Formats: sequence, structure tokens, C-alpha cells
Amino acid sequence: MALFDLPLDQLPSYRSRSTEPADFDQFWEKTLGEARSHDLDARFEPVDTGLTGVDVFDVTFAGFGGQPVKGWFVLPAGTTEPLPVVVQFIGYGGGRSLPHTHLLWANTGFAHFVMDTRGQGSTWGGGDTPDPVGSGPAVPGYMTRGIQDPHDYYYRRVFTDAVRAVEAARSHPLVDATRTAALGASQGGGITLAVAGLVPDLTAIVSDVPFLCDFPRATTLTDRDPYREIGRYLKTHRGADADVQRTLSYFDGVHFAARGRAPALFSTALEDQTCPPSTVYGAFNAYPVEDKAIEVYTFNDHEGGGPYQEAAILRWLPKRLTAG
Repeated sequence: MALFDLPLDQLPSYRSRSTEPADFDQFWEKTLGEARSHDLDARFEPVDTGLTGVDVFDVTFAGFGGQPVKGWFVLPAGTTEPLPVVVQFIGYGGGRSLPHTHLLWANTGFAHFVMDTRGQGSTWGGGDTPDPVGSGPAVPGYMTRGIQDPHDYYYRRVFTDAVRAVEAARSHPLVDATRTAALGASQGGGITLAVAGLVPDLTAIVSDVPFLCDFPRATTLTDRDPYREIGRYLKTHRGADADVQRTLSYFDGVHFAARGRAPALFSTALEDQTCPPSTVYGAFNAYPVEDKAIEVYTFNDHEGGGPYQEAAILRWLPKRLTAG
């Protein structure tokens, strides 16, 4: 696929037309308040993986509604003093997989917390966290589950889990809670932006080719899943457009980005039909922090920078986590 979105010289001036709900902050304050009424109950159980360079823990903590969410916690072997922590969120359809797939950040000398995504993990990288909450009529996938009302929407639960994941990671005695980064790609990048807007004291974030951004443009620009799930829903539920866009407005990465305070590294790919570059720039341009940057991969699709972007992150993130 050749370039299909705005040209690169127009992307820095692009602004999303997504309308922020008047009660956006109140909605999320109430949501997180309800979640925090449950004991976090973060449990870290040692796991014998056969790996000698890291110590691995099977994590369970209370997420949305006090419901159990799984994760992995990985430390450099023999850690005795608190370390900066990288909290990672996973791409669409994936689960936490197995511990040996999460070795990068412990090998940089940081603690690493990986959140499983509720209800996902049967497309790739198996998951272990159910989503016990039902929904109204929905297209197969996750994008339209509970889309009739923002209180019922699937990503209300996921974003709440993500904030609680940061709290769980910070609760471990070998984590320096004052040096916390959030990181993810695609869906994980969208979840990262939600966390950036809901957790005010992060040290840094990395949001690669983020999903869940600029819904009004994304849902009408690309015909590729997962955004197309919303189009298929509206194809059947004629006339529900305004109600659906209202629900999505509470979960738009553009509005979370506008509340970000931490230094940020983004990435986008100009041939990305899954998360079109203008939607990524919609969030990036709304992010009100001077210390921000975006890596652009001109001839790539949703794979983005791949290992080249990992190298860019390794140059950028440790400097923020170890500063001072």
C-alpha cells in the first residue's frame, strides 16, 4: 500500500476534530474511585522459568470492579535495591504470553511489569485474564462490546486495569515508584496514552503506532480491522452513529494525550492502514509537553519501526528513567 493519508508535511499541523465530553474528567475520576474502593491485593508469586539472568513473578492484582488481572513481573536476577520500572501494555488480541518473551527491560537493568489484557490472548501470545462482564449486541472482536453506553464499554475496564497495573507495579518493594514509565505498541500504545492522561506523575511514556486515537477520523478513513469493527456495527445498527461516537469520545487517545505530563516518545508509519498516521499525529499534536518526539517510518505499515524502533526506545527511555 502506498501513502494513503495526509502527506508528511501536513501531519505536524493536523488537529483532531474529536469532541471531548464535558464530563470527561468526572467520568474517569468516578471510574477510578470505584476501582480503588477494592483492595489492590497485588500478589507476586515466584516462578521457576529456568532463566538465570532474571527473576520472574506471576502477578495477580485487582482491576476494574475488583476483578483479578494477571501479569508478569521480571527483575534482573538478584536485585536487592529498588529499580525504575517499565509497565508494558499489549497489542490487540494478544495476552501476556510466557515469561521468556519479556526479557528486554530486565536486561537494561530495570524492573518490568507486563499487564495481561482482559478477555484477550486467543489470537496470539496466550492470555490468562477473563473478562466476566457481558455486553449488549456487538460485532466479533472487542471494539463494540458495550458501545451502547460509555459506562459499559469494554475499554473502560481495560483502561482502569491499566491504571491499577501501574499501582500494582509501584507497590513492589523492589520498585522505585518515583521512576515509572508506561510503554506499548498499537493497542498497547493506546492504553499507554490513557495511562498518561490518568496517572499524573509518570516519568516517561512510549506510545508506538498507537491504536484508539482520533476515532472520528480513524473509523471513516481505514477499512482495516480493528477500527472497521465499528463500521460493521454501524452498518447494521443504522442511525446509531452519534451515540457510538459519544461513547468513543470518553476513550479517545487524543483527549488522554491532552492531559499528559510526562516526556513522551511516539512512533508512526506512513503506510499504516491499521492506525493511520494522521490519527497518531492527532494524539501527538495534542500532547502538551515540550520533551516529546515522534519517530516516522516512511515506507512501513503497522509493523512500524520494529527492531529499529526498539533501538530508538533504548536510546531514549533509559536517559529519562535514570536522570537525576
